[in-house]
Amino acid sequence: MRRVLRWLLALLVGALASAAPAQTVSPAPDRVAVTIYRAPRRAPDQAIDRAWLQGYALITEQRRVTIPAGRTTLRFEGVAAGILPESAIVTGLPHGVREKNLDADLLSPRSLYAGSFGRPVTIRHTIAKRIVEEEAILRSGPDGAAILQTRDGFIAADCAPSQDALVYNRVPPTLAAKPTLSVELDSPAAASVTVTLSYLAWGFDWQANYVATLRPDGQSADLLAWVTLASSDTTSFADAETMVVAGAVKREGSAPNPAWSARDESLTFTCFARPIEIPVLAALAPPAPALVVSAPAPMAMDIVVTGSRVRVAGFVQQEDLGDLKLYRVPDRTTVAALAQKQVALLDRVAVPVGIIYVSTIDSDGDATPPRITLRLRNRTDQGLGVPLPAGPVALFQRRGDTALLIGEGAIADKAVGEEVEAGVAEATQVTIESAHPASGKDWEAYRLTARNANSYPVRFEARFAGENLPRMSRMTKKLVRKDGKAIWSVEIPANGTRSFGYRIKGRD
Repeated sequence: MRRVLRWLLALLVGALASAAPAQTVSPAPDRVAVTIYRAPRRAPDQAIDRAWLQGYALITEQRRVTIPAGRTTLRFEGVAAGILPESAIVTGLPHGVREKNLDADLLSPRSLYAGSFGRPVTIRHTIAKRIVEEEAILRSGPDGAAILQTRDGFIAADCAPSQDALVYNRVPPTLAAKPTLSVELDSPAAASVTVTLSYLAWGFDWQANYVATLRPDGQSADLLAWVTLASSDTTSFADAETMVVAGAVKREGSAPNPAWSARDESLTFTCFARPIEIPVLAALAPPAPALVVSAPAPMAMDIVVTGSRVRVAGFVQQEDLGDLKLYRVPDRTTVAALAQKQVALLDRVAVPVGIIYVSTIDSDGDATPPRITLRLRNRTDQGLGVPLPAGPVALFQRRGDTALLIGEGAIADKAVGEEVEAGVAEATQVTIESAHPASGKDWEAYRLTARNANSYPVRFEARFAGENLPRMSRMTKKLVRKDGKAIWSVEIPANGTRSFGYRIKGRD
């Protein structure tokens, strides 16, 4: 009878073991490519918000895995924390995928405590440098006080004169040390295969940054441009083939706002109105036989985003991607977690440029203060001739051995052959006045007076809104038409003045 029971028990254990799927873990990719799309609604003159990166990235990983025969759970560790699991595509498996799962509950002080509810822990009391330990069971969640049950009854941790710490015997199986995507599959035979995993992830952004330095002649400038890469993801992608895409890509959905979507992974208890914070750093220490989380004095955890200017051997290379432009970093680079870096886009010497002063005239005849504007032509014979992605522009001018900042502006995406303009600063030496000298039954007269207080001549433009054109008459100077606007373009001599008069017909 005992032999039969042992045989039945062995048969049951064997059946349960065969029913449970095997697990295969891929700890990291062998090769990875990161293609970053910039935030779709961020204007060219709007800086990257490192606290809330609203762009996204296409991550493509190659991993070599060995899968056993039968039902298997294949775990891809080290994917982006901001992965959109519904976008994940796995290719290279002989018989495809049955199911995808994202193991998003990561190890932290809060998740460790919550996952240990009802489990035994050790309370380590420190009283006057003397350490006393006792066994207990967690009986409360991570909000409020830490209630534990001991042989002597219930206690609240760290509410006594001692300083307490919790020692966890093990990490709950539901918690992962790093973001993990798992797939279930059936394989008729064991095999070693190269798998390609592709997915979209939030929490990335990029932009171009331009630095133009005027040469002494004032008619040319040295133009240096960088591609700035930013990641708020907690996963680093080392030695990655890196690309960025310029242009407006249509995609539904938006980046999660950390102000309301990110969970607070720290652990803070309240004991008699005294807050006790358990920092993240202690919980993420490599677990020994036991994992200890102590409660020292409150400690703030800051995420520090570092920036590095890395000059690569070559420059970013531009390629066509439909109507979009793709810029490929020629050397592999690390897209680091919670970091920002720059790689060289272009470096051109003595590009022909012009400095003009631009004012806009509204339908009431009012003029905006003139802005110093950098103008150049994106053509090969003008020293450029490459697609220019949108981004901020900083204009400098040399004075001796020092380059001084004149102002900052921005450009939109510019194709080859287009004119490029960036208004960088409000002028102080060039001004404009708008007067209303007369009116009639169905007309209003206006006069613009532009003055130049510089010791050299300047080019000035007053730009009229397109809706004014049909109603303008009796203009004292001929206007130039450009991009749907009428422009009064004039050179103002040193310490000189120029005027322009016109009428506007009355509105219906």
